[in-house]
Amino acid sequence: MAMLEGKVAIVTGAGSIREGVGNGKAVAVRFAREGARVFAIDRDPDAVAETARMIRDEGGEVVTGVGDVSSKAECDRLVSEANFAFGPPTILHNNVGIGVPGEVTDIDEETWKRAFAVNVDSMLYMCQAAVPGMTEAGGGSIINISTIASQRSFPGLAYGTTKGAVNSFTTNLAGRLARNNIRVNAILPGYIDTPLVAPVWENEQVREANLRQVPMRRFGTAWEIASVAAFLASDEASYVTGVLMPVDGGLLVRL
Repeated sequence: MAMLEGKVAIVTGAGSIREGVGNGKAVAVRFAREGARVFAIDRDPDAVAETARMIRDEGGEVVTGVGDVSSKAECDRLVSEANFAFGPPTILHNNVGIGVPGEVTDIDEETWKRAFAVNVDSMLYMCQAAVPGMTEAGGGSIINISTIASQRSFPGLAYGTTKGAVNSFTTNLAGRLARNNIRVNAILPGYIDTPLVAPVWENEQVREANLRQVPMRRFGTAWEIASVAAFLASDEASYVTGVLMPVDGGLLVRL
């Protein structure tokens, strides 16, 4: 039996920003491969349609939703569409996140607020919309995508700061929802070779400098993020909640 057979999964940020497979796309495809019915969300209709095509070509079941999850009204609408398509979700994978430029002396107010709206508010709004149905269904799994930049100092003040808030949100929510049989965990990716960062790593010096920081001496793949997400979403992780799980090739513990 597939790991997620009979489960309903909502995945935000399920389209890739460029050609290739990003984390959200890989997670949506992997969930479908494991038997879940997937409601895939992205603000780019073409990107999420490509994810859906990939799932359907493999015989999986998927419905798409298009919207901006930094809006509470949009989250309410999207979860309502997911409920109509498949019934209440038993998996919510919050993948959406953005990096923005700026350090403490130069980041502007609107950029700072936008980072929090996309990276933090979206997770709150999706959980507010999904948790009632998940509770009625008997429980489930919420997975939030954070970053190792939430635990170390990296360029771009807002990204690590907002993802630090995601970590706290995850552990607090885990404690409060455990009685509802809802598990809440976060994945903290390190350097993952995805379409989002491809333009940066076209610079060979930057690529090699980043690579040297990783004890395993390679970058991760979106499929490796998806494998961890599938485990956390599954009943195999039935006693796992409140975990902040690095998937980083040892970057956080490097000498």
